[in-house]
Amino acid sequence: MRIWLSGGAGQWRIKLHVQPGASRTAVQGEYDGCLKLAVAAPPIDGRANDAILGWFAKRLGVPRSALRIATGASGRRKTLMVEADVAAEVFAGLVGPV
Repeated sequence: MRIWLSGGAGQWRIKLHVQPGASRTAVQGEYDGCLKLAVAAPPIDGRANDAILGWFAKRLGVPRSALRIATGASGRRKTLMVEADVAAEVFAGLVGPV
């Protein structure tokens, strides 16, 4: 399991390092124990957080309501909670093979 991923089926935690205002939303690899995510939306009025939730919902195949930002809503370091049955392999596929 990746260092930025913890928990288990039904209750996952993803540590994120977010770079808002990028040209497109995409995983940039791992950074300092976190999954680094470039986000196209600006960090204004929660738009970057909304983009993060939408991006993960689409990639993980879960409803957006199964996701929430548990900590760091106003900073670059965030903890994303995924409250859905998702296999660990799906998360590993976000950044490629180990």
